[in-house]
Amino acid sequence: MTRSPATPLPPPKARRRLREAAALTQTQLATRVNVTRATIRAWESGRTAPRGRKREAYARLLKTLAEEDAARRTRSAPPPEPAPTPEPASVLEPVSGPASDTASDPVSGPEKGSEPEPGSGSEPEPVPEPAPEHPALTPAQAFDALYEFSAPALVRQAYLLTGRRELARESVERAFQTAWERWPEVARDRDPVGWVRATAYEFALSPWQRFRPRHRQPEPPPADPGDRTLLNALLRLGPQHRRTLVLYDGVGLDLPETAAETEASTPAAANRLLHARETVAGRLPALADPRVLHQRLTELASAERLWAAKPTGVRKGGERRARFRTRAAIAFTVALIGATALTVRTAPTHYEPAVSPGVAVRGVPPRVAPGSLSEAERELRQKLRDRLQDGPERLEPRLE
Repeated sequence: MTRSPATPLPPPKARRRLREAAALTQTQLATRVNVTRATIRAWESGRTAPRGRKREAYARLLKTLAEEDAARRTRSAPPPEPAPTPEPASVLEPVSGPASDTASDPVSGPEKGSEPEPGSGSEPEPVPEPAPEHPALTPAQAFDALYEFSAPALVRQAYLLTGRRELARESVERAFQTAWERWPEVARDRDPVGWVRATAYEFALSPWQRFRPRHRQPEPPPADPGDRTLLNALLRLGPQHRRTLVLYDGVGLDLPETAAETEASTPAAANRLLHARETVAGRLPALADPRVLHQRLTELASAERLWAAKPTGVRKGGERRARFRTRAAIAFTVALIGATALTVRTAPTHYEPAVSPGVAVRGVPPRVAPGSLSEAERELRQKLRDRLQDGPERLEPRLE
């Protein structure tokens, strides 16, 4: 039986933009779709995807919001703004754009089938052949290209979040392994680097990392005293404040994108950013300027010698983990089936009433030991003994 295709949905960032353009809160949107606010927040961050009837209702609502937004834009129609001047790329985040092949227009010659004018003595110029198209990349090649492009920057960002070199590398590798397991979804995403970045941040800031023995021992701090002070100031921040500061001042995301990636509202993300800046500026007053803070974060991430594994090893490691989980699930299922079969085989086939517990009987006089006999009791005992010895009188029948 074939499964019907799922209803298409816009990307997570577009869902959030449509909701904010309609001036709706997550709670109001959740009420209209008949789900919880946490579910809407997970859908807008891309962590989960709706299914079934909820997906259809959510898609219809987003389509309505998109039509209303298009109508509002048509009515307003503001004049086009000049394009902003591109800033230099930061080492914390590689800058990428859609690939566009630019080539000069070839000199057009006479059309095919036309003949030269008589007496001109000139021959038609050959029409240049079109350039051969680049072959499509295989999933493995596309994954390797994405890994080589973004892995080094993501490792540096994870180091700013955790202050641990090994944990930063492991977080990025685990994020890419998860991306390889869900590669069809990641490959269609408009921002695959953002998808992997969000997964790596979640793993790096997980509270369960503190219970791992390998991460209990402290790592050597940076050699430069200024870098040590800045790293300590970052680690004193809360996980969400630290993540917001790295995304906005380190990576360079906009405030709505930062709020969407941290699963918070835009005002909440702004408050976290201001609090983080004040905390860092309190320890390092020279970093009160956001531009200086961005430069220092870039220098701190670039000063450490961080490395990332080869993409082939990451893919193979993810495949090994997937096989291990599959085999573990199969073994657990077989053990569960065996335990169920054993229980059914050894279970009793008829009802056996349970033995009722003992109940104390009340009202019975206590057992008394025999005491000394009185004079009357002695006489009675002697009388009975005598009569039993002689026996009763014999009755004889007589005729009258």
